[in-house]
Amino acid sequence: MKTRYGMWLTGLASAVLLVACGERPPVDTVQVGYRGTGMEQVYNPRLLQEVAARNQAPEVVLPMADPEGPLAKDIYQNVQVLTDLSIGEFTRVMTAMTQWVAPADQQCLYCHVENNLADDSKYQYKVARRMLVMTRDINTEWQSHVKETGVTCHTCHRGNAVPANVWYMDPGPRKERGSIGTNAGQNTPVTGLGMTTIAHSSLPFDPYTPYLLDAQNIRVETTTALPGDNRASIKQAEWTYGLMTHMSNALGVNCTYCHNTRAWGDWTDGNSRPQRVVAWHGIQMARSLNNNYLVPLTDVFPAVGSDGQARLGPMGDVGKVNCQTCHQGVYKPYFGAPAAKDYPELRKKPAPVATESDGESAGEGDSAGSAMAESVTAQRSAPLPNAVTPVVNAALVARR
Repeated sequence: MKTRYGMWLTGLASAVLLVACGERPPVDTVQVGYRGTGMEQVYNPRLLQEVAARNQAPEVVLPMADPEGPLAKDIYQNVQVLTDLSIGEFTRVMTAMTQWVAPADQQCLYCHVENNLADDSKYQYKVARRMLVMTRDINTEWQSHVKETGVTCHTCHRGNAVPANVWYMDPGPRKERGSIGTNAGQNTPVTGLGMTTIAHSSLPFDPYTPYLLDAQNIRVETTTALPGDNRASIKQAEWTYGLMTHMSNALGVNCTYCHNTRAWGDWTDGNSRPQRVVAWHGIQMARSLNNNYLVPLTDVFPAVGSDGQARLGPMGDVGKVNCQTCHQGVYKPYFGAPAAKDYPELRKKPAPVATESDGESAGEGDSAGSAMAESVTAQRSAPLPNAVTPVVNAALVARR
């Protein structure tokens, strides 16, 4: 009996320890700061193996193509974005995209009309064209975040027509009656719609709308004594914690990956880890991509695709990006495998330099691509609006 009782107590103690720790051992730690400051990253080797298996970079499609051949825009019809690519480079990108995005049973015909590849009547064609502009923008203009790792279509899609890790605005529960008002999304169990990365905590389930779509300040505490126009409150602080929890889960890291425990909010040199600056640029990039590329496609997408999968959320908005979309559980997509290096076609090529002989004709024939690039640059440099669309504005007002 004593043996059985002892085994029972041992099992009970193990169960309590498992509940308290959140996951079963073994757990490893890596020290990233001074001893005794709590600057450690905690990893579970068992879980890390599972994450690593899901984050293998795809094989490179075809060898590098000759950039000196005839331009694809001079041979094919209706080429509006990849106007600077040779036929070989253009074909290489199209071939890769069928493996990165298109369903296996459709391939090229997922975006193109059979027997008329220049026909852009399918919504997939219009979306793919815009996503190519976005990908080149990321690899060229956002190296402050993606560095030399870069992105391809596969970084988000991973072989799926719709990326698994995008988020849609969730209306949440109806407002409570009486003096309670609204709970601002707190203590609301949410599954689906890309909201599960808040770790099922009591934190507000949607920190993405105020911070990765609307350009609200991300703060934990106020900098002024009186309220006035200041909206830094406990409610906003909990939204901030929700975003930080999302970022931690999306990258598979602790808070100390970016923050210094001795000066948590201090940006001064020596008190803030370099990764925090990279993460700041990532937040700016996510806002830019959502506002300049994805939200404008709202009217292009159908509510439901031909595969029966939703293309718009319950509030009629498109799927948008957050940190999980690219990172998918690791500190760098594919653990830093240089995607952009293998596909230089997905970077913007330097514009041709005008000479006295060609004068104003320098770059002629690339007007569509140049105009689009200039438009994107102007959008990115402009301040983001406080309310991007009516549906976004309505959601923000409801949660305040």
